[in-house]
Amino acid sequence: MATKMLMPKLSDTMDEGVILKWRKKEGESIKQGDILADIQSDKADMEQEAYDSGVILKLFAKEGEGVKVGAPLVIIGKAGEDISAMLTDTAPAPVAAAPKQEVAPVVASSVVAPVTTSVPAPSVPAVTSGDSRIKVSPLAKKIAQEKNIDLRSIAGSGPFGRIIKADVESKSGSSLARKVLAPLQTKEIPLSMMRKTIAKRLLESKTTVPHFYLTIEMNMKRAIDFRASLNEITGTKISYNDIVMKAVALALRENPKANSSFMGDKIIQHGRVDVCVAVAVDEGLITPVIRNTDQKTLTEISSETKELAKRAREGKLKPEEFTNGTFTVSNLGMYDIENFAAIINPPEGAILAVGSIVEKPVVENGQIVVGHTMKVTMSCDHRVVDGAIGAQFLQSFKRIMENPLSLVL
Repeated sequence: MATKMLMPKLSDTMDEGVILKWRKKEGESIKQGDILADIQSDKADMEQEAYDSGVILKLFAKEGEGVKVGAPLVIIGKAGEDISAMLTDTAPAPVAAAPKQEVAPVVASSVVAPVTTSVPAPSVPAVTSGDSRIKVSPLAKKIAQEKNIDLRSIAGSGPFGRIIKADVESKSGSSLARKVLAPLQTKEIPLSMMRKTIAKRLLESKTTVPHFYLTIEMNMKRAIDFRASLNEITGTKISYNDIVMKAVALALRENPKANSSFMGDKIIQHGRVDVCVAVAVDEGLITPVIRNTDQKTLTEISSETKELAKRAREGKLKPEEFTNGTFTVSNLGMYDIENFAAIINPPEGAILAVGSIVEKPVVENGQIVVGHTMKVTMSCDHRVVDGAIGAQFLQSFKRIMENPLSLVL
């Protein structure tokens, strides 16, 4: 008997998937577990297996089309089997979806060329009187003659468009310094599946989660020395973000109430410390999870973060690698951003925004010296994390960062 396979929900936020490539054609045989298609969810590109064995009797969507979760993908049955009744079902039809600009080499994609519109540089005609004479003050006219400036190229700023001294001097002073820039272009960029989901999820978070923010500054002198020594001894390249991830995990162990989620009628205080790290990709942002971050060494955190970030940029993360985290770290320090506030990733109860390390005067033992400081801002869901809970977490985090030997002892 023929069976209809529906579009699965490949991530917790997925509403529809895009068929990047069919691996089988209508009329071809397929076995259970064979790869049927490459599907783009809102988070990654994934291979979809067939649930049944038989012959492909119907493909419901073309490559490049979006299919709603729960809508039919394919009918698999016996060769020649009558499926007319299954074709009249009122399941959601495939919808057109904009494919992502770039996909991993193992899949096929079509790229929608952006619509461009050239915007020519405006030109301002010379202001003339009714008898075609240029309106110009005597002094401005004299200066223009001395400097060999064409009055027809000047827009007057005086009464009734009259060219005055300042207009000529401005033209004279800018004539050598003016740089001709190429016209800009207006582009219309279709929303990708990931960008649609980011827009939806962040709007929901900002409008339904009561955010409040706590900022703390810490002395990074010991952390800088610690990182340099560790990299020299181990021969690896531990980043400041790796140190932050480990410090966050240990601070969450000390403050378990900050490692919680609001679940409608209850609060879940997690018995695991799974810290997400925000990774920028071409189409937005994704948050791979470092499982049991508190149990891992700095070297393990560094290696795993690099690998997950690489596969995130290639669109090859598995759903279990970017879902069900308990806390998120977002770091913009590498872009020289000193301080910012991030939006919480529900259902997590908080997110930590990490700024850059800044060289500035600090007071040590009553003396002003050159120091290095870093600011972090914690965005908290007030339904879960109260001010005192957030402050206690930040105190723990600051103590660990200022005494980084505790990360390895």
